[in-house]
Amino acid sequence: MAVLSSAVSLVACGGLGGGGGGAASPTKGDDVRIGLLLPDRDTARFERFDYPVIEKEVARLTHNRGKVVYANAGASVARQSRQFGQMVADKVDVILVDALDAKAIAPDVKKAKDAGIPVIAYDRLAQGPIDAYVSHDNELVGQVQARSLLEALGPKAAASKLVMLNGDPADPNTARFKKGALDVLQGKVDIVRQYDTDKWSPAVAKANMQQAIKSVGLRNIAAVYSANDGMAGAVVDALKEAGAKSLPPVTGQDANLDAVQRIIAGEQYMTVYKSFLNEATNAAQMAVDKVQGRDIAFDALTRDTVDSPTQKKIPATLVPVVALTKDNVRDTVIADGVYTVQQICTPAYRADCAAVGLK
Repeated sequence: MAVLSSAVSLVACGGLGGGGGGAASPTKGDDVRIGLLLPDRDTARFERFDYPVIEKEVARLTHNRGKVVYANAGASVARQSRQFGQMVADKVDVILVDALDAKAIAPDVKKAKDAGIPVIAYDRLAQGPIDAYVSHDNELVGQVQARSLLEALGPKAAASKLVMLNGDPADPNTARFKKGALDVLQGKVDIVRQYDTDKWSPAVAKANMQQAIKSVGLRNIAAVYSANDGMAGAVVDALKEAGAKSLPPVTGQDANLDAVQRIIAGEQYMTVYKSFLNEATNAAQMAVDKVQGRDIAFDALTRDTVDSPTQKKIPATLVPVVALTKDNVRDTVIADGVYTVQQICTPAYRADCAAVGLK
């Protein structure tokens, strides 16, 4: 994608304060320690892409002297709080946090700030005195998902029944995804059931989908809004187990490998491809710039602003998103090097890949 390529080129050339540009702070050189707190392992991108990309980019920016101190909360709010506290106690130089619970993390953010440690909210907008935020336009994510469903339903949309599976209500992104989707869907399709999904759990999503099938009737469900790919997989399983011969369009988000394969096979209609490579690269750059006092470079990366319930005009970087369908797999995740054709087109999906021109 052109957006990803141009952003990466700017970073590589030092145009956004890369390792070759600007003077480092006299008190901190390349021996930085970046704390990275990610929320769960159910979302495949965090372990597969976000952590390794941030680690690699920090190494590049610091001539292999910088270190990423990493912890994954495993979907436990209490564990994430302990991990955050340990990073403060260990005196890391800056903390990147993808908060499981945006409100619950606020006291930990305050403790870090009191200790002189900057905090950058990653992917989800944490509350408390954060220094910056890097993510996507999350209302746009919901809008893209909803528009895709209306496109799939076509003229039948107004008479169609839709089941809506939203994310974790403790995740601030969930409300934004939902708002974006509802802004598009309301009045254009019949939303017959809505569910929130604790901790984005596929098991919870599957149970909710089974309940919807029982109450609405399998044949009456014309489309399913699923807020992410982990839940989309659970939705597809529930529909198949209920005996669906032809699956309704199902949305997703994150471009997980199994979701891309489901899209190729016609089991999932779309996913929102958010360039986590771009997001993670920008986050690493912001963290290093913040620690090393590269204020001009940091400001260049955070030209947007967002508001949280506890803070206004937070400097932010918002990365664009795109609807990934079977028609643009090659132009998105393959072109960006996220997956190879071989990784997607395993023997089970070889015929489906051939049918859409992936060989």
